Amino acid sequence: MDWTAEIEAAARRVAGHVRRTPVMTVTLPGLDRPVELKLEHMQHTGSFKARGAFNSLLSLPVPPAGVVAASGGNHGAAVGYAAHSLGHQAHIFVPELAGPAKIDLVRRTGATLTVVPGTYAEALAAAEAHEAKTGAIQIHAYDAPATVAGQGTLFREWQDQGLQADTLLIAVGGGGLIGGAAAWFGKARRIVAVEPELAPTLNRALADGPETRVEVSGVAANALGARQIGRISYGLCQSVGVQSVLVSDSAIMETRRLLWQDLRLMVEPAGAAAIAALLSGAYRPEPEERLAVLICGANPAPDPLQEGSH
Repeated sequence: MDWTAEIEAAARRVAGHVRRTPVMTVTLPGLDRPVELKLEHMQHTGSFKARGAFNSLLSLPVPPAGVVAASGGNHGAAVGYAAHSLGHQAHIFVPELAGPAKIDLVRRTGATLTVVPGTYAEALAAAEAHEAKTGAIQIHAYDAPATVAGQGTLFREWQDQGLQADTLLIAVGGGGLIGGAAAWFGKARRIVAVEPELAPTLNRALADGPETRVEVSGVAANALGARQIGRISYGLCQSVGVQSVLVSDSAIMETRRLLWQDLRLMVEPAGAAAIAALLSGAYRPEPEERLAVLICGANPAPDPLQEGSH
């Protein structure tokens, strides 16, 4: 597949539907150099997922039954938002693991919502059953070409904004986002995959093969909790030599606190994972290595502004 052409086409499709999110260069305690940040948590519905959702809906024929998606929360909200914006029905299946804040986020998009006991895997099975029964089109959270190309528009945009870094650190769940990075940059920049120790999906797959399934848990499981890496992402990550590192839940939560205290950036645990790799020492850059980190999600639980939350 010509990924550059696919991402260029996706960028034309989603223009006017997604936000061009800002970038900034910061210094943080414990780091000996500035870091470039891309603030994608300011995207519609609070994550990069809107890019893949809009590209999918604008490039695929949508049947009368509309669209269906399984999601830990962020993808479902993005599909619901994109479908509503484009005049389509959407039915989103969300696992209980997503938590009340993300479930409410999906509900506010106007999509039909079904909460499924268990994890993302159970929600996906329910979504597939709905697809077979109704003829709705499935919008996969990460393992579909249109999704990966849509997420790739983020990195095309970042490059256009003057990205200088040699190395990008990116949090990984099912792999759509890092797949988009690998598809756009190839080997032109070093790409580092960051995952929680309790959800080492890509890390294990790179060691043991693409069929590897892992048990997932921890503070970021509702966003980075895919049990198996996407096939597309696995192939792309292997082809460009993506490096994989793991971070502890405590490092993620300490980084999340620091981002709020130092930068007034309120992110969910998944949004702090990539920077946690730098602050915890899980990734140790070379002396002159220029670094960039993607801030990918802003949907914490509980909602910090919801009445009664603390």
